[in-house]
Amino acid sequence: MEAPDNESFRDSIATINEEGKRAWIFPKKPSGKFYDYRKYVSYFLLAFLFAAPFIKINGNQFLMFNVLERRFNIFGFPFWPQDFHLFVISMIIGVIFITLFTVAFGRIFCGWICPQTIFMEMVFRRIEYWIDGDRGKQLRLKKSGWTSEKIRKRVLKHTIFIIISFLIANIFLAYLIGSDKLLGYIKDGPFEHLGTLIPLLIFTGIFYFVFSWFREQVCIIACPYGRLQGVLLDTKSIVVAYDHKRGEGENGRKKWRKNEDREALGYGDCIDCLQCVHVCPTGIDIRNGTQLECVNCTACIDECDTIMEKVGLPTGLIRYASEANIEDKEPFKLTARLKGYIVVLTVLIGVLIAMLQLRNELEARVLRLPGQLYEHKENNIISNVFTYKLVNKTTEPVEDVSFKLKDYKGTVKLVSTENTVTVPKQGLEEGTLFIELDQSLLKGDKTELTIEIYSKDKLIETTKVNFLGPRSF
Repeated sequence: MEAPDNESFRDSIATINEEGKRAWIFPKKPSGKFYDYRKYVSYFLLAFLFAAPFIKINGNQFLMFNVLERRFNIFGFPFWPQDFHLFVISMIIGVIFITLFTVAFGRIFCGWICPQTIFMEMVFRRIEYWIDGDRGKQLRLKKSGWTSEKIRKRVLKHTIFIIISFLIANIFLAYLIGSDKLLGYIKDGPFEHLGTLIPLLIFTGIFYFVFSWFREQVCIIACPYGRLQGVLLDTKSIVVAYDHKRGEGENGRKKWRKNEDREALGYGDCIDCLQCVHVCPTGIDIRNGTQLECVNCTACIDECDTIMEKVGLPTGLIRYASEANIEDKEPFKLTARLKGYIVVLTVLIGVLIAMLQLRNELEARVLRLPGQLYEHKENNIISNVFTYKLVNKTTEPVEDVSFKLKDYKGTVKLVSTENTVTVPKQGLEEGTLFIELDQSLLKGDKTELTIEIYSKDKLIETTKVNFLGPRSF
């Protein structure tokens, strides 16, 4: 079915022309109040992004996502493979947090916080403005032949893009393998670690491709979050919106003419200057309503406010507002959906905090040696052999670790290959131990025992095992 004329814009995207080829977008350089706020937020987040891998809390990297070794640090809390459930809960909390803000404030994450937008608009695009000029100069440069000036600008711009992409790839690597290891690799020289250098160059190429060619298409085509927007938004969500009632009036838009009484003629405040379209980094016309491509970057708000001030009309024709606010002047309030998300988020955060408090710094796992039953020794002593694995999640070694049995005394003794062991910092210790019990203490052919693990006489962990013995008749 053919879309109605007023909805035909949804049949295509701005980055594809009528022939199906790439249509390059050359947005006008934004300026204004919101753009200044975005710069402050972006530069703070960029500083955080570059500094986070090198910040340590109790010896733990502030943020690390070592997928290969399944070790993660989030805000200084280390998550080992044994803590994967905690990591999953943390990720779920992050997803619900973003969902909550999307329901309330639209794609504000995309326009203000997303690394793709920050790097594209606040780093690469600003370099482009500095070298190629604003929208008009960029369009003329694209249409011109390969003059010496164009070649010089292209070489300079893409050289800088490659250098920045290489720097981003190094920071990305610091999050993956750890900043200490990365600095060690740099000190050793790139050719000493070719297995790391090659992926680093591959990621450099990916980042360069994204920011020099793919650009806004990441938000329009590749990012699944934009698709979720249509599901999550409702008429109460605060988004970057065009006030069509004020802008269209009774007779629609009209170009500005000095000393003309627009209100008497029935025309709206929109003077059809197209500046909101020219400044949009994804090439949309915000006057068509909420669209998949809009990332709530507020560039159109600043541009429209500037035009309104120049022609002497009130600002806010494009503003942060909900559909309900524009149609019925309804103020923002917490809906049942928002309250539900807040309750779920609060519960999950509480569960995570409780689980973090209960988590032990040393985790012990004692298992029966596979294929072994029990040994009947002299004086009715039954012996079982076990293997143990101790994981130290702290940045300090755990010394003088010993094993004891709880609630069993007399002839009960715990025999280890060594009297005590030391578990290295952020490492593990493995070994074998023997448990010997008097047969009279056994409760059938399987007896559950509790093993206590001590460090310098301080109880740090407990675990349970099943002790096998002869079947009693």
